[in-house]
Order: sequence, then C-alpha cells, then structure tokens
Amino acid sequence: MLHAVPSRRRLLSLGAAAALQGCASIPDIDRYLATPDDPLQRHYTTQRALSDGSLVFGNQTRLLMDGAQALPAMFQAVAAARDHINLEYFIFEDVEVGGIHLSDLLIDKLNRGVAVNVIYDAYGSQTTPGELFDALRRAGAIVLTYHPINPVTLLHANDRDHRKIMVVDGRIGFTGGINLSRVYENPTSAGIPPNGDTRYAYWRDTAVEIRGPAVAELQRLFFATWKQQNGDPVRRANYFPPLPRQGVQTVRIIGSAPGDDQPHYYISLEEAIRAARSRIWLSTGYFVPPHQEREDLGKAARRGIDLRIVVPSQSDVEAAVYAGRAAYGDLLERGAHIYEMQSAVLHSKLATVDGVWTAVGSSNLDRRSVVFNNEVDAIILGADTAAQVEALLQSDMAKSRAVTLQAWEDRPLRERMRELDARIWQYWM
Repeated sequence: MLHAVPSRRRLLSLGAAAALQGCASIPDIDRYLATPDDPLQRHYTTQRALSDGSLVFGNQTRLLMDGAQALPAMFQAVAAARDHINLEYFIFEDVEVGGIHLSDLLIDKLNRGVAVNVIYDAYGSQTTPGELFDALRRAGAIVLTYHPINPVTLLHANDRDHRKIMVVDGRIGFTGGINLSRVYENPTSAGIPPNGDTRYAYWRDTAVEIRGPAVAELQRLFFATWKQQNGDPVRRANYFPPLPRQGVQTVRIIGSAPGDDQPHYYISLEEAIRAARSRIWLSTGYFVPPHQEREDLGKAARRGIDLRIVVPSQSDVEAAVYAGRAAYGDLLERGAHIYEMQSAVLHSKLATVDGVWTAVGSSNLDRRSVVFNNEVDAIILGADTAAQVEALLQSDMAKSRAVTLQAWEDRPLRERMRELDARIWQYWM
C-alpha cells in the first residue's frame, strides 16, 4: 500500500524533489528490485503494490499507430454496434473515413435503436459547430458538456477533460492520445507545411484497441465522469456484459482527475522508471516534466538504463517545445538520448520499460496532466504490447533528429531566450 501522497496541486506546487521522495514510492522498493530477473514478474510485483485500480488479466490489445489506422478501426467498431456507444473526448469533431462522417454513422445507429452517450470537453471542442451536437441530440443521443465555459466566473476554466475513450457494446474499448479531430485525417505525406500551420500537418499519435475484461474499467471510468458532471439519465442498455478472456495482456486502466488525492498515473510511471533494469523508452507530445520525474529519469540514465525520449520539434503549442528544450541539459549530461520528431506533429503519449511494461494514454509528461486534467491511461503488462510500442518508437526515432549535448550547449542566444520565456509559463502547460 502506498504512503499518503499530497494532493496533486500541492504535490506539483512544491516544485522540489522532496515532494515525491519517500511519499510516492513503494515502501522497501529495494525488496521489489531484488526480485528474480524475470522483468515481467518484477514489474507486475511493483505495479501490484500500487493502490490505483485493479490489474485485469486476459486482454487482447492492438496498437493503432496514427489516425489512418485508428479512425477506420473506430468506425468499424461503431458500424458493428448493436447495443450502445459511449464516447468521451477532449476534441469531438465530425471526423470522416471513406466519405462517411461520424455524425452520419452515429445517427444511423440511433435510428436502429443503439444507445449513444457523448461527453465532450467545452474548451477542447470549442470550435466544433453546435449544430453537430444538436443533430445528435435530435436523433436521440444523450450529450454532456464537460465544464461549460463561463466567461464571467471562469469556474473550472483550467480543469479539463483530456480523456479519449470509446466503448462499443461494452466489449471493445479504445483509448490513447487520438482525439476525434479532423487533423488525424491528414496523410503522412502532409508532413509539416512550410508555413508551420499544424492544422494541415501529419499528426503522429497513437491509440490502443482493447478487448477483454479491462473494457469494463474504461466503461466504469466513463460513467464516473457522467455521474460527477450530473449527466442526464442514459437509455437502458447492456453496458456491462460478461467479458471472457481474449488474450494474455494484463491491463490497468488509470483515470486521473483534478480532485484526486494521488496522481495515480504519475506514481505508476515513476515506479516503473525506478524498477527499470534495461531500458526506458518514452514519447510525449508535450515534454515539460515535473522536477521529480526529470530527476528519476536522470538517475535511470546515470545507472546505465537505455533512456530514449521522443519529443516534437514542432507543435500546436510551440511554448511547450521550448520549455522542454530548456530541460534537456541535465538529461543529456547523464546519458539520455533525446530525439526530436521531424516532418510530423508528434502528439503520442507512450512509455515502455524493460520490454514488458507499457503505457498508452492521454497523459503527457507535463504538469498539466498531473494537476489539472481528467486523463486516462492504460498500463499494459505483457511482451506483446511492449514489442509493438518499441517497434513504433524505433520507427519514430529513425524519422527524428538526435539532440546531442554539444549541439544543445551551442544553441543560439535566441533559442535560450525563447526557452526562458516559455519556462515562465510552464506550470500551466
């Protein structure tokens, strides 16, 4: 059982290693590190000691490397729905696959008696025409706006629902970093336009399809948000059908929220980093890690762990790129390898450790994911998923520019000034 952990806001506002040292670690961590050399058993033992949800056995997972893979898979699942479709997304737009719009697909399902429930974030979806949600409501969907924006009081202005969840018939679940956003329709060949407009760039992001008992955990998380936001009653449906084993992957679904006393995903990742014996490979769309996370990554690299971090070179939030670059120095000095993705907007949130522990979700390596946002992450224990993620990250590294310590130290003054300016606002990123 974990020691008591400060609240998420308190924890991050401390801004010092002491904020997590001792209180966010597993008691007698050396005992877990001294377990047999089997990496799967070691990470299972470490994760099992955490108090942030059940480890669910018997799941099948499929990694979806970008929008070109994820959106068709999601549309296929929706088209096959017979009972219900639950959607919870930060950005909810009328995405299109093969000439078919999501709205047309959902309305067709509603007309066939399938229940459709939608949660969308008011800020993330602020440019989505209201007509889309009105049309869904008229067809019978129950639509919930997460924290409507109030320009007068600014109540909950900073607490957003950053999750990406789709559950179909209670049997198929999708999560990860991919929103229902039109940018994921952009082809690989789009690269990054010369003018830098990321709306028309190729976005490298990742989702995971889950089949098996862990899908019920995504479903419970969806309904917990629905209840917390006082959503209207939903139609009766078989939301929690029996779920037989589908594979051999062990999955923990972690839902984080601003009011949590413990930053569960953050702690899970920290313990995986501390338990690592051979390699830690990470990918994140926004690399502004809290102090303790950066310290633990640096310590891992110093003790000989193969630490590789893939980050964007261009982003829809350029300040986050510069704030991240300001933190490269300590990591590079300790032996970390940092790669900046070229010809794509990197937005994926992936982590894999020792070839057996994997995270695919919505949490970035930044304070916002710990302090402010509703997030969802799938922790997957198993070599199959880890192998898929490692292969994807190797491909990303091949398309990236390796950042050397010498190049970082020799960066021009203009770059340093932009980093300094970005770091002033990094707490809010």
